[in-house]
Amino acid sequence: MVNNVKLGKNMRSVSIVGVGATPFFNGVENKTYKGLTNGELFGHAALDAMKDAGVEPRDVQYFFHGSANPHVLNNCITPNLQVADWFGMRGKGSISHSEGCCTGYIALEEAVLAVASGAYDIVLTGCSEQGTGMPDGNTPDHMRVPLTSEVLFPDLDSIFDRAYGRYLGGGPGMNHDDWINYYAKENGLSADVIDDVLAHQAYHFRRAAALCPRAIRRTTFEEMAKEAGYDDVWEYMKSPNNPKMTQYLRTSSDSCVADGAAACIVVPTEMAGQFTDKPIEVLGIGASVLDAIVPHLEKKATAEAARQVYELTGLTADDMDLLLVNDFIGSSAFLAAEEVGYLPKGEGWKYVLDGRIAYDGDKPMNTNGGRTSYGHAFAASGMADVFEAVTQMRGEAGERQVKKLPKHTFLRGFGGAQNVRAIILESKF
Repeated sequence: MVNNVKLGKNMRSVSIVGVGATPFFNGVENKTYKGLTNGELFGHAALDAMKDAGVEPRDVQYFFHGSANPHVLNNCITPNLQVADWFGMRGKGSISHSEGCCTGYIALEEAVLAVASGAYDIVLTGCSEQGTGMPDGNTPDHMRVPLTSEVLFPDLDSIFDRAYGRYLGGGPGMNHDDWINYYAKENGLSADVIDDVLAHQAYHFRRAAALCPRAIRRTTFEEMAKEAGYDDVWEYMKSPNNPKMTQYLRTSSDSCVADGAAACIVVPTEMAGQFTDKPIEVLGIGASVLDAIVPHLEKKATAEAARQVYELTGLTADDMDLLLVNDFIGSSAFLAAEEVGYLPKGEGWKYVLDGRIAYDGDKPMNTNGGRTSYGHAFAASGMADVFEAVTQMRGEAGERQVKKLPKHTFLRGFGGAQNVRAIILESKF
């Protein structure tokens, strides 16, 4: 047994040895993927992860299934049972869980703890989401209708404490401008500067997505500007073609709802060499949960989760080579980068304007395009970040491969308006 104080006393070290992911897409419109059930979608990613690790379904001892929105699963009580047949796991132990848009990160956490504890040696964990559609309640699950805002917004509202949270102001609307407004005032930045920063961030994330075959939005902003009749892409970014949705956020900084799935296989690090010559160790995980009525909850929970994982691992922000951030609120990307120390406090906006956060910059972030361009499939997005981290750390990202092969990657997950996870991965080769 290998003891790993980074994960906890008397815990085994755990490594990722296989990853799999589907493209992110619109299943209502996409002819290739239209008609898939949640189980089939999850199965694609699960089987890809098994293949990557060189294992068969019979080798996997337990699996975790994550999905954020019950509407996509026809409101079934035990979705893990519903999906198991599609990747050869009938009768195996399993559990389903849902923690909003943080589900994918918690999916990794749960699998790591299951292996670290010694309960299992080979665990599959993954998430699938069909965020663009839902069953109509009267026909089979694969016959889907669009998931509209009339359905989605009440779902989001249900995240918050019905007794006190809503009455005291907790709700989806409060989150989007809260942190960026605080940051602008704290650093004396005008609305025009913030507009420029968010435009540049979206621009560089789209550059990465254009090179990522799994991304849902791959048309560059230059191409979009030209099509709209603009010679200057930055003029286009501030035009009515890219309107503001809130005080600060334009549509270019909004997540693009998608369907998709991703999965990974984790094993004890001492066994990892049996499955791959490029294992990725999960060094540590920090966790923080704050209720939505707490002012600046995302900022505070991010700081606490980051503090925990640095303390667990003994590493610092200076050791990090790559950052992946849940940015379904677009401004969260560079704000979280500052909060975890990847970018210097009060200076991150300058790094964005200088293009240093691009996949080909010296402080790369969201190299798959992030939620604004890769797409946002709710639960699956966090696990898609894990897929991207492993791909970059192995040096397998092709044209969007970062300049320096990452030794350490930091992942910051946020979802359910309150769950935050901070995860540090380390390459073991």
